[in-house]
Amino acid sequence: MSITKEPTHDEQSTFPRTRLLAEPVHSQPTVRLVARLRVAFGLVWAVDAVLKWLPGFRDQFGPMLDQAANAQPAWLRPMFDLWTDLSPWQTTALATVSATTETFLALALITGFARKSVYLLGAVYSLGIWTMGEGFGAPYHSGSTDVGAALIYTFVFAALFLMDRSGPNVHSLDAYLETRVSWWYRVAEVGRHRRRVNAVNHLPEIGAT
Repeated sequence: MSITKEPTHDEQSTFPRTRLLAEPVHSQPTVRLVARLRVAFGLVWAVDAVLKWLPGFRDQFGPMLDQAANAQPAWLRPMFDLWTDLSPWQTTALATVSATTETFLALALITGFARKSVYLLGAVYSLGIWTMGEGFGAPYHSGSTDVGAALIYTFVFAALFLMDRSGPNVHSLDAYLETRVSWWYRVAEVGRHRRRVNAVNHLPEIGAT
């Protein structure tokens, strides 16, 4: 005769884990902080976008590229010549694309639209401004004061990407869109959202065995 011991369950350890998994992600205190940082950063981009739509920006866009190219060493000049050799209408079109991009970034950050994609787009765009528009922050000499603002923007976008990982943020448009569009989380969330949803959906199985 064999004696089979029934598996025991530690209710005191099971239920706390269940409550932890079932806790809404938007109750985390960092979510509101990240949302405020995102909106504040979006307001900064809104000011940049307004300045980009002014006629003076389009008129000075070509000379600005020339100035950035002149500050570069000889081995970098071929890359900058691709931009400085643009025709006037191409330069104007590029300035319009820049203003449109910054307007989109400002609105997306303020409303919380497609957050993951916007963080990636903003980081790449800011890095492009730093390399071409600001000429890698050069020239560097005894009177230089910084490496260029666009590089700082790149790091802020990267920080938002790393911080905004707690799933659907109720302080964003994405939270609404994810309830209407099944695949929208792929555009908006860094990836943690699906794991949390699956864990919550399997909560009944934790206490059923």
